[in-house]
Amino acid sequence: MSTTTTSTTTKTTLANPNLHGHGRMRLDGTDKQFGDWRDDLARDGYAVVKGAIPRERAMKYADQMYSWLESFNLGYDRNDPSTVHKDKLPVINEKGMCLAYGLSHEDFVWGVRSEPGVVGAFEKVYDDEDLIVSFDAINFQFPNRTDLPPNKPWPHQDQDPTKHGFRCMQGLVNLLPNGPDDGGLIVCKGAHLLSEQFHHDNADEERIPAWTPEWFGFTDRGMKWLADHGCEWTKLTAEPGDLLVWDSRTPHYNLSPKRDQPRFAIYTCFMPVADATQEDLRRKKDAFDRRVGTTHWPNARHTGSNVAQRDGKPDPHNRDRPVNDPKLSERAFKLTGIPYIKDDSATIAQTTVVA
Repeated sequence: MSTTTTSTTTKTTLANPNLHGHGRMRLDGTDKQFGDWRDDLARDGYAVVKGAIPRERAMKYADQMYSWLESFNLGYDRNDPSTVHKDKLPVINEKGMCLAYGLSHEDFVWGVRSEPGVVGAFEKVYDDEDLIVSFDAINFQFPNRTDLPPNKPWPHQDQDPTKHGFRCMQGLVNLLPNGPDDGGLIVCKGAHLLSEQFHHDNADEERIPAWTPEWFGFTDRGMKWLADHGCEWTKLTAEPGDLLVWDSRTPHYNLSPKRDQPRFAIYTCFMPVADATQEDLRRKKDAFDRRVGTTHWPNARHTGSNVAQRDGKPDPHNRDRPVNDPKLSERAFKLTGIPYIKDDSATIAQTTVVA
């Protein structure tokens, strides 16, 4: 495969926004049967899309993630578990999240985002091909870590409790074998359908402080309410290449691995471009140009930084660009949102892949 960079002038117009949303799947309880994983998603608030990426290709992505960790030359060696230590790795928090270093735009991350089976799952839910994607975090979780604070449960939903109904489907692509004791996503089955009732019944409770209104943390009282209403927590298992998806109203958090198997995952979330404003798209373009991350919301309401903090100071190993800048296909470039910006005079540098 060879690569080439081309400069193209793109006439940017939005599709008729009135066409978006009419075919969108309802996730508030519906009698419609799809005959696939969407039935699980509607009923339970989550689903596993098996084989969204072929296993062999998923394992290759995992290999690239290992190579990225080793590229810092801090002493980490994938073949030596004793080198799993914060001093030998880029900054990764106790929940496995890595948020800086231009990682959200490494070529292998964009490769995962661009996989037809991943994009296609979101196209099915939204009944829409004009999607944009988040520049979200990457997860590296290793077992038996004592060099980091314990990963305490932080059950939450990633949706403003004052905004009801289905608004966003979140997702992550699992890239290593992930069994019951290998860490990973734990979800509260069926709680998305009780979200509006929950927030009505608990409106007087003081909220856990959050940096964005699009996050709600469940207290002990909230957890008891869920249990009293028959909601059970389920640890999802997955094979390399499986896509895990969940309604943003579904309470969830992650667990650390207990045995010897690491957990590698890339968070992926898409939404119709019609749900983003022109201001959102320009902010998203700025994030892409600076190779910084966003939250799971693809409209880039919040953007991140490539300045990781190590021991309270900027990490001397910080990077402001990816090691391998992405070479985007035309389809992947649309996912950045840039071609949908209404600026006929804009000349956009686009990198394409030539097979």
